[in-house]
Amino acid sequence: MKVILKEDIKKIGIMGQTVTVADGFARNYLVPKGLAVQANIKNMKSLEHAKKVIQEKSKKMKASVQDFADRLSKITLVIKAKAGEEGKLFGSVTTMDIAEQLKNEGIEIDKKKISLDEPIKRIGTYAVSVRLHPEIDTQINLQVVEE
Repeated sequence: MKVILKEDIKKIGIMGQTVTVADGFARNYLVPKGLAVQANIKNMKSLEHAKKVIQEKSKKMKASVQDFADRLSKITLVIKAKAGEEGKLFGSVTTMDIAEQLKNEGIEIDKKKISLDEPIKRIGTYAVSVRLHPEIDTQINLQVVEE
């Protein structure tokens, strides 16, 4: 079934794009949740007007996410963890710990948007990558200190 996307959907497409998806996926998920509309003649004509609205919405969202990314890049998080000899941690600092610490700072970020190559297992300073938007990444300074 051909549908017109109203939102960016990971692995499917971006706002305003006409894509072909499985009938059940469109009927049971995309259309009821308001993420897409069926691509018929009426909707295709309204697509032209909607594309302009969607592009403006996307620009505003991207600008606000960029402002948020700039604010986020200036933050230095401090996470306290128990450590043994030579600065090795008992356990590790994961994306869940970082998301929880950000929440304590008043910033809500899903742990899935935070990326670590591997869990942090030593005391030190790290740059952690956060993907806020498909086109916008930022770095958070993370300082792991001994408890």
